[in-house]
Amino acid sequence: MTIHTSETSARDLEADALIVGVVQAADGPRPAPGSADVDDALGGTLTDLLTALDATGRAEEITKIPAAGQLPAPVIVAVGLGAPGAGGSSPDEQFDPETLRRAAGAAVRVLTAARPAGLAAPQEDGGGGHVPGNGKRRIALALPARDTAEIEAVAIGALLGGYAFRRYRTTGVSTDAALTLLTATGGAEAQAAADRAQILADAVTLVRDLVNTGPSDLVPVTFAAEAERVAAACGLRIEVLDEAELAAGGYGGILGVGQGSVHPPRLVRLEYSHPDATRTLVLAGKGITFDSGGLSLKPPKSMEWMKSDMGGAAAVLGALQAISVLRPAVNVVGYLPLAENMPSGSAQRPSDVITIHGGKTVEVLNTDAEGRLVLADTLARAADDSPDLIIDVATLTGAQLVALGPRVAGVMANGDALAAEVAAASTGAGEAAWAMPLPGELRKGLDSAVADLANVSADRSGGMLVAGLFLREFVPGDVPWAHLDIAGPSFNESDAYGYTPRGGTGAATRALVRIAEDLADGKLTAK
Repeated sequence: MTIHTSETSARDLEADALIVGVVQAADGPRPAPGSADVDDALGGTLTDLLTALDATGRAEEITKIPAAGQLPAPVIVAVGLGAPGAGGSSPDEQFDPETLRRAAGAAVRVLTAARPAGLAAPQEDGGGGHVPGNGKRRIALALPARDTAEIEAVAIGALLGGYAFRRYRTTGVSTDAALTLLTATGGAEAQAAADRAQILADAVTLVRDLVNTGPSDLVPVTFAAEAERVAAACGLRIEVLDEAELAAGGYGGILGVGQGSVHPPRLVRLEYSHPDATRTLVLAGKGITFDSGGLSLKPPKSMEWMKSDMGGAAAVLGALQAISVLRPAVNVVGYLPLAENMPSGSAQRPSDVITIHGGKTVEVLNTDAEGRLVLADTLARAADDSPDLIIDVATLTGAQLVALGPRVAGVMANGDALAAEVAAASTGAGEAAWAMPLPGELRKGLDSAVADLANVSADRSGGMLVAGLFLREFVPGDVPWAHLDIAGPSFNESDAYGYTPRGGTGAATRALVRIAEDLADGKLTAK
């Protein structure tokens, strides 16, 4: 799916559907900025039509209005923006970027929803018009797009809202679309904002596709091959360690988790460099391609979405793809520790003691607390990169889901100010996050009678925080480090909403890109 900007009036633009915004005002629904030409074409009756159709303007509400020949587009799709923000009914009123993203996503999602096989979608004829058949639907968006921030928000919401994972579908089709965003300000700046949205959306799409792929089709070796493909396309340096090299390097966490599977583990290292960079960021993403729990076997229901347990590694790969195009002045190293956690005669046992890269020993009391083991190896290895900041991202604990729900990531760090900065950067990128503490008194629960530490605490309280405390043990020296737990946000088991589909969401991808850019620009102090 692609998007471009245009200053063409909605009265003149050929399209199959036209999206406008609706504000939920105190006196009823009101057309949002961007819809003036549509209202004019309808003789100033847009508000009356919305009211007659019981539209309220509540967030993401969809109302379809026949254009009745008054516009080149045959149908108007009105999407709610919720109550007005600062500015009230003024044309200068401001809209939260996430509101615009979700509204654009909801509208495009409705227009590109899968239909039964045989139901025609529009396609271009020789004259540039459309005839019945399968092809791209032309969708125009007349949502608020008065500056580059609004343009980017609407564009990325629309692009992500049209996402569909088709790999395993044999029935039904999903409509591809060509998107045109009608802007109040045109030129290179407007298109640059839309192009940035396209870059980010392409990265998120990569991550969603990887998370949605069946685990038999995405084992560590094939994931590593996908990383090699991305690296070649983006000009990234790449190193892949196989099981023999992992053993030689003392990566006991990755090897221990992966030893129960017939699919051997891998450690992928990706590197992006910039000639003007003065700082180095390390990103590490948990890459468990399927998590059965190992010998500490999960209940069947809990395994149904464990193909998503590599969402952190996918987010790092997607972020590096976007970073390689956006070119912020910062060096970025990305690690993908890849393993499949399976039960078998060769699997890691509860009470096994493993040695992490760098020498620390861990008593494995629960083989289902495996993500922290592969990340421990990776965090220890990051010392070789002399990083100024380390960010790890992982679908790490069910406790995150209990504490913060399915849409908000938890952020922990070895400094409260850093946790707040990272959470703010993530939220600013459109990915809700909340800074959490790492209480020192919980560390005692990780004491082991036989090793340097255990991988779980006997006390189940504060499980998300205990996992963060475990990871902190392997952060090199006094390097600033933050941990993002995305167990809930990475996979949506509920109905689609806004620009978020069912299944893989691409969580943390945009946040990691924003963190890299903020570090390059000095907006993130990493202290």
